[in-house]
Amino acid sequence: MAGWAPPQLEDFILTERLGSGTYATVFKAYRKKNAREVVAIKCVSKKNLNKASVENLLTEIEILKTVRHPHIVELKDFQWDKEYIYLIMEFCAGGDLSRFIHARRILPEKVARIFLQQLACALKFLHDKNISHLDLKPQNILLSSLDKPHLKLADFGFAQHMSPRDEKHVLRGSPLYMAPEMVCSRQYDARVDLWSVGVILYETLFGQPPFASKSFLELEEKIRSNQPIELPSRPRLSLECRDLLQGLLKRDPKQRLSFQAFFTHPFVDMEHMPSARSLDKATSLVSEAVKKDQEGEAAAALSLYSSALEYFVPALQYETEAHRKEALRSKVNEYVSRAEQLKALVASSNRALLEQGCPAREILKGRLPEPGGGEEEGRDDHEALALYQQSLGELLLMLAGEEGA
Repeated sequence: MAGWAPPQLEDFILTERLGSGTYATVFKAYRKKNAREVVAIKCVSKKNLNKASVENLLTEIEILKTVRHPHIVELKDFQWDKEYIYLIMEFCAGGDLSRFIHARRILPEKVARIFLQQLACALKFLHDKNISHLDLKPQNILLSSLDKPHLKLADFGFAQHMSPRDEKHVLRGSPLYMAPEMVCSRQYDARVDLWSVGVILYETLFGQPPFASKSFLELEEKIRSNQPIELPSRPRLSLECRDLLQGLLKRDPKQRLSFQAFFTHPFVDMEHMPSARSLDKATSLVSEAVKKDQEGEAAAALSLYSSALEYFVPALQYETEAHRKEALRSKVNEYVSRAEQLKALVASSNRALLEQGCPAREILKGRLPEPGGGEEEGRDDHEALALYQQSLGELLLMLAGEEGA
């Protein structure tokens, strides 16, 4: 199909070419009705299709018809005529993640983490439906815009319905992002997607994938090697980020991080990813904190303020309107200031109790709810644990001082 001559489709005006592959070309298009909605149309040439590509296309349509998720590109419709099959997709103005990375060389860990959380959110949705993508790479991850980009997972041509126990033997995917077992043993399962996530995260942080090579022979040698993947010392990464990379990039799938471990990993931290619900959760927690504060329950208020702040940070990241963002930042600063005051107050109270001869063990015990009394105190186990973690270091020092006296 000539790049300069887009096909004619009755309800759409096809304009610039966005990309092309072996048997398809993607165009930006405008719907003639419906306020000139902008879409992307994947035009698949029937004459270029073989048996495998037909199966891939049918799989892509089947999966995208059934999934609706904020971080998965939407299939709006599909049509066909004598020459082409048309997949009418959501338009993503920001291009793909590969171009985004290369334009900046590397991404700061903070930005890479936000993108990773969005990718993890899409993968969790697919994993719960026993769908494996099998071709995860930056070129198949689109950005909604460049101004405030949100990831959109795309290109499900290689995707498969696979339970965690299913194994496949057909080679699929792109060698730079393909798990070693797909090449070395031709026997693999859903965990290959986790390897690909590790490679993508590695590339965002270091500027190139771990198996970057000058020739296919060199690439094959790296894939078949038994040497563990080494992480560059620069740029410096947090311990949590390095731990995740090392867990994902295990050559042996049995040693690789599991899906459950990935979704719950502290660096992924899906619970606190920036989203529309971040502010609602933060507001709910801070309302409880203010109530406890007014009732004079400093320790409970401190725990709730701390929990609220863990949601306020992603809420700030999610907010795009400058005026609202500044107002929110101002309120967050107030809560941080009050939490610091309460922290000092709780520490002072603990010291006073120690001076009165109360053992540190009893102070710590007193900060936790009585068995079965969590609801009456307005404090659940999570809040009690958070408070325990915040005060444990100081109380252990106090305890050591008591025993040494």
